[in-house]
Amino acid sequence: MSGDSRFLGLLYLAPYIVGLLVFTALPFVVSLYLSFTDYNLMSAPIFTGFDNYIRLFTSDRTFIRSLSVTLLYVFVTVPLELCFALFIAVILNYKLKFINLYRTAFYVPSILGGSIAIAVLWRYMFADVGLVNMGLAMIGLEPVNWFGDPTNAMFTITLLRVWQFGSAMVIFLAALQSIDKSLYEAASIDGAGKWKSFVHITLPLITPVIFFNLIMQMVQAFQEFNGPYIITQGGPLKATYFLPIYIYDEAFLRFDMGYASAIAWVLFLIIMALTLIAFWSSRHWVYYAGDKRS
Repeated sequence: MSGDSRFLGLLYLAPYIVGLLVFTALPFVVSLYLSFTDYNLMSAPIFTGFDNYIRLFTSDRTFIRSLSVTLLYVFVTVPLELCFALFIAVILNYKLKFINLYRTAFYVPSILGGSIAIAVLWRYMFADVGLVNMGLAMIGLEPVNWFGDPTNAMFTITLLRVWQFGSAMVIFLAALQSIDKSLYEAASIDGAGKWKSFVHITLPLITPVIFFNLIMQMVQAFQEFNGPYIITQGGPLKATYFLPIYIYDEAFLRFDMGYASAIAWVLFLIIMALTLIAFWSSRHWVYYAGDKRS
């Protein structure tokens, strides 16, 4: 490769590299430093060592509550979303009439689900006089206080997340369509039904895609902010007060940027730890082409 070609390649990459350094790498490093300081955005940061982290794990009950709520949300929504996405993908893998229309309809919520407009719409749908309670009244059931009860509030936020299964579904659908159909024909000749074929052929062959979706959806769930903040503001009784909301409140409502940075880094370490655990466990259940396992 000539020198001019290399220079031209670097020139094309320059906007991305500059954006990565300025908007990702630099804030990443600065937030690590701020997590060891007392910084209120108005005066210079004061280095305090590990005081923010000691406060987090010894005296901050709000952090412990927010952490438990966030973990519950992730461990409930991610499996539900993946199972539902795979179920719909299997159905949409069949040659049905208007199949492209169905695929588009199921994918659209994943594009719109994280928007402010959808969160506002969701809030009105589950309001005391919203569409959901109106529907319950039409079939003779009592209205439900969706946002006043902690369990119901978590349910509405979880439902919004699971509703956004479209991106995972599209990836599952692509994996299903890449499976060699002759494998199913051979299984059918041996007398295997659809369920056995799904368990012994489909699932093992798409485990790399399941693993990819698991990591992506888990990371996104830990960073959930728009829906819970717009719909419940973290209530009631902090039942939906996820860590991203707590970080936002500490940074931009209480102007304690140092403490907010410490919370953000704890969240980052939790995500990294769970991701490493997932990668470690993948050797026992993820099967790649060419693997020879007993």
